Formats: sequence, structure tokens, C-alpha cells
Amino acid sequence: MSSPTGPASGLPVRMPRPRQAGRHRRPEPLAAPEGAPALVLAVPGTPSAGTRSLAEEVVSIARSELPGLDARIGYLDGDDAEFPTLQAVLVHAAEERSARFEQAKAAGVDAKEPDGPVGVVVPLLAGPDSALLRQVRQAVMDSRVAAELTDVLGPHPLLAEALHVRLSEAGLARADRARLFTVATAADGIVLASVGGDEAVQAAGITGMLLAARLAVPVMAAALDQEGSIAAIAEQLRSSGSQQLALAPYLIGPEIDPGLIEAAAKEAGCSAAEALGPYPAIGKLALAKYTSALGIVPPQPQGAPVR
Repeated sequence: MSSPTGPASGLPVRMPRPRQAGRHRRPEPLAAPEGAPALVLAVPGTPSAGTRSLAEEVVSIARSELPGLDARIGYLDGDDAEFPTLQAVLVHAAEERSARFEQAKAAGVDAKEPDGPVGVVVPLLAGPDSALLRQVRQAVMDSRVAAELTDVLGPHPLLAEALHVRLSEAGLARADRARLFTVATAADGIVLASVGGDEAVQAAGITGMLLAARLAVPVMAAALDQEGSIAAIAEQLRSSGSQQLALAPYLIGPEIDPGLIEAAAKEAGCSAAEALGPYPAIGKLALAKYTSALGIVPPQPQGAPVR
């Protein structure tokens, strides 16, 4: 037994640490509220094993940031077998919530009847694409389930960081401007490739300015889905003095045919980096959209210098 002043037996006893006072104390860890809506990641494009792996990694990152998070994946072009559609995922989430309430009632638990949205739908898109967003909205309406739909993930400084990382991985940019070494293949001009027409190009241009500040080279956005746009921007960069260009896809990946990036790089006469993929910032931004929709305020997603 132990006394208030310590262990009576002389054996070591783990005593609780005193809570650190003042503004530098560590914040209490945040967890998803009980009964919170599901985060439903809306994944565009043709489903595949690679797409599923990417989406699962994104929701895994979101869960690690917010313990207790109910995160699910719905595919815009799913088959409701191997790849559940967004509509089916929302319906299933609603049925599960109703079933939990009925079970609690049957057990005599004083449970409140669920209300509010069943899910918060987060499109897995870096920038606006009106055609894909219409498809997301239609799936939500067809489900007849109360759900909130968030904006796309960008523009955001973390996406500029992700683009920088992908360029440096391809040897097309210095990993860290502060380091005293050079990359022989580093580009002196970046074509930022987006999909979704003029609106997407404008949104990509905002992240492009942040990327330009990181790399200290000009960055201009162009549309993969507009004929001649990539070549025109590449020519504009060369006319302004850039000689060694690189293509940086402002895309998560599933929303386009991978062959489009290769074709665009050939059109611009330059090398290309990989799409953003499951970069950690993607999961953090998806979670930030979810928490903002619900009014939860977790620590803001922070990036780190590329090393």
C-alpha cells in the first residue's frame, strides 16, 4: 500500500506528472467527438488497386491526426463491389448510425436521436474541377443522406511544399535553398499542370506563387485539359529567359490518366515530377476540411522545410 507521501513498501511507484503550467504547456490531445459524422473521402477517376492504396494512406494519415475519426472512402466511378461508390458509402453510414441508435434504445440507454450530417464529404482534389465536383454533388443528392460537402484541398502552402518535394525527388529542384550544393538538372522554370479549365489554372497559380517563393524560379500554371495550354506556357517561360523547364503536376493522381502527364511533359519538351499522391499534407488537409466543416479546431496542419 502507499501513503499520500509515497510508497509504504519502498517499491518504486509511478507518480502522476504535475501538469505543466503557463502558455508553453503541451496541449491536450484532440479526439473525434462521440457520434461525429464520418469523413468520407470522395475519390475521382477510374478505381484501381493503386488508387485504393493512395486513398487508404490519405485516410490513415487523417486518423492518426484525430484519434477516433470514422473515415471512409467512396469512389465516384465505383462498382459497389470491390470499390464502393460515394452514394453507397453515405447510405451505409446512415444505416449504421440508425442501427446504433435503435440498439441503444433497445438496451434501455437514454440515447439522443441522431441528427445533423451523417458524413462530411471531402473531394480528393488539389484544385477545382467543375465536372468532377458536379459528379460529387450528384452522388450526395442521389444518396438522400444528410451530408456536407467541403471545398477542394487547395490552394494551400502545404501543397507548395508537396510540389517542392516531388520536384526534388525527381532531381528537378534543390531540396533546400539554404544548402550549399547544386543539382545539375534543377529547373529554372516550372510549368504547373492542373485540370479543370480556367478556374483550376487560376487556383493553381496561387499555390504556384508559393512554390516560386520556395524555389526562387518562375512558376506558371497551365491546363492539361486545354489543347495547347502546356506548350504555350512553356514557350512563355522560355521567352522570359528560362532554359531548363520542369513539369509539376498540381494533381493528387487518380483524377487523370497517368499518360496525360507524360504527354504534357513531351509537349513542353521537359521532364516531369510525379503527382502529389499520398504526401502527408494531403491527409492533413483533408482532415482540416472535415474539422472546419464541424467547427472542431485541431492544431493547424504544419509543414516542414524540404531537406
